[in-house]
Amino acid sequence: MVALKDRNYKPLLLSILTLVITSNILLYRSPLSSWILTPETSGVVIGSLIDFSIIVPFLILALTRNKGFTLKRFVTWMVIGIIAARFIIPMDYFKPFTFIPYVAIAAEALLVLAEIGLIFLLVRRLPAIITATKQHDLGALFAFPQVVEEKVRSHPLIKIVAAEGLMLYYAFGSWKQTAPNGEDVLTLHKKTSMVAFYVMLIHAIVIETIGFHWWLHEKSLVLSLVLLILNVYSVVYILGDIQAVRLNPMIVRDGKLHVSLGLGKRMTIPVEAIDSIDWGKDAENVNLKDKNLIAFMAQDFETPKPDCVIHLKESLEATLFMGMRKSYGKVALKVDDPNQLKRLLI
Repeated sequence: MVALKDRNYKPLLLSILTLVITSNILLYRSPLSSWILTPETSGVVIGSLIDFSIIVPFLILALTRNKGFTLKRFVTWMVIGIIAARFIIPMDYFKPFTFIPYVAIAAEALLVLAEIGLIFLLVRRLPAIITATKQHDLGALFAFPQVVEEKVRSHPLIKIVAAEGLMLYYAFGSWKQTAPNGEDVLTLHKKTSMVAFYVMLIHAIVIETIGFHWWLHEKSLVLSLVLLILNVYSVVYILGDIQAVRLNPMIVRDGKLHVSLGLGKRMTIPVEAIDSIDWGKDAENVNLKDKNLIAFMAQDFETPKPDCVIHLKESLEATLFMGMRKSYGKVALKVDDPNQLKRLLI
């Protein structure tokens, strides 16, 4: 039903958005503009400013509501709309309102400063966050973002900073750590070629960086530096991802299934939230491209097949790259010991 509503309303919203923008452009930039408008037509200009600062942002947020409705996104689109109005409306009519773009930009700057303040708050509370993370039963991959959210707040920028902090920790600060073990712990990568695949990928990036960087350096210094930074980031991320997989096996404990696959995705599933489980051939026949399914299967040189697919009673949130969250109703799993997984879940 939700998908049907989206299909019905998106074309209508897009049509209204196009009509609002086009009508304003024709009003000020058509051959008939001089007949319709006069220098004293301030009421029409106010209406256009309302269109671009309120109506257009609301329509854009409605069209992209899957990304969430936040004050930051609204103010950003409002500033863009007002700047666009400044270029569409001729200066003869816009002159009494020249202060408005500066007010809008100032509002955006205040929001940016507020976000920077959140980062400073995160840095200030970092010692307490690290202490609380170490006391947590689960590893840093699950505990650190949760503690950050509790001690700072849930904000997209804070989630990104926390995700980058996790990457740096696993890439550089976790090599002396040992992976947990026990009857309730299952690994996902030991019987796959995931680590070998990642090592090959690192070698390819390093070789490409050495060769292509020096060639591009003679052509464009800026592009060569950008490419170098991206390649270094990629290598650091892959190193962190390998460590995150190695140090965070799947754990079934206290009635919850904690499963992750590197830095890119993790999920906590209460056992009572499981509706049914497909095993063996039934699991292999499930469509892994289903948008409602998330797969925790380590990268291999061959296409892996799931050992089981968990069907949930209702969709649960998973944390993805850069702290983004998305809900799924099915979970595909491939572990090194399927029989142990079956004993823990049945």
